[in-house]
Amino acid sequence: MKRNRRKTTLFLVLSPVTAVFISLFLGRYLIAPSDVLKVLAAKVIPIPQNWPETLNTVIFSIRLPRILTALLIGAGLSISGAAFQGLFRNPLVSPDLLGVSSAAGFGASLAILLSGNAGVVQVSAFLFGLAGVTLAYLISRVFRTTPLLMLVLSGIVVAAFFSALISATKFVADPIDKLPAITFWLMGSINSTTYQDLAIAFFPITIGITGLLMVRWRINVMSFGDREARALGIKTEVLKVFIIICATLITAASVCISGLIGWVGLVIPHIGRMIVGPDHKALLPASIALGAAYLLIIDDIARIVFTSEIPLGILTAIIGAPFFAYLLRKTRGGWH
Repeated sequence: MKRNRRKTTLFLVLSPVTAVFISLFLGRYLIAPSDVLKVLAAKVIPIPQNWPETLNTVIFSIRLPRILTALLIGAGLSISGAAFQGLFRNPLVSPDLLGVSSAAGFGASLAILLSGNAGVVQVSAFLFGLAGVTLAYLISRVFRTTPLLMLVLSGIVVAAFFSALISATKFVADPIDKLPAITFWLMGSINSTTYQDLAIAFFPITIGITGLLMVRWRINVMSFGDREARALGIKTEVLKVFIIICATLITAASVCISGLIGWVGLVIPHIGRMIVGPDHKALLPASIALGAAYLLIIDDIARIVFTSEIPLGILTAIIGAPFFAYLLRKTRGGWH
């Protein structure tokens, strides 16, 4: 039993590490693995540079910020999905359940329509994402409580409302300039990510991930239902708000720098359950590792398989939907 646990832990740790190393030398400009090791080692120990400066530029200025962004977003979306699935006791729940992605998408679309400045687009997407979830939560409040069913229905209402507003911005956008920019942004991509973009999303996502890890054992209790959780001394309303805030920070920050990337937070927690089981104390850390490696692999496919790069939102849906259907068949709709 302990040996299997060690093997599982080793696999979860090595998965993102291996994906990072492979991603550093894969691309249109192929770099030998030995050269990658030399360039990385030169940052730590004094090594005479006998390679062209182009390698430093490709690795540290182009590939590394993109790789770190994929790791951060993949880990964040996956742990958010796992936490939401435990909170709502529903394996079909994803991080955008409460309308955060649609609201953030409208915020970005509106900013592109009115300004076009990248910084304004990111801030607008983040703030509208937070506003959308806040609106869903306020709608769901009933007699000082927040029934989970009301939260789900409120999220559907908010998502539909902001999706309609996104369509409205597309309708009035300039078809030559603004409309393509809005459409491409909504498809999701991290091809132009910089260290500045990474810094913008790092703190909200890290805060959200840390918060969810701190309450992961309480999510196990919430899986039994509100009444049972209250009987065990859990302040269910406070915990719901805390989980929603953490997941919203993660999702809104992810969307503001990468656009809409779906299916990661829905599929990865199921893979985690197949590996470590339904216990959220192990599932949430496993989702972080699996989600980081998964999105990084998807991004590698996006930039090397085709001559023109495919938006991540398209690839995650093309790969995620059939794989999720396979998981449903394999598990027969169960979590074990």
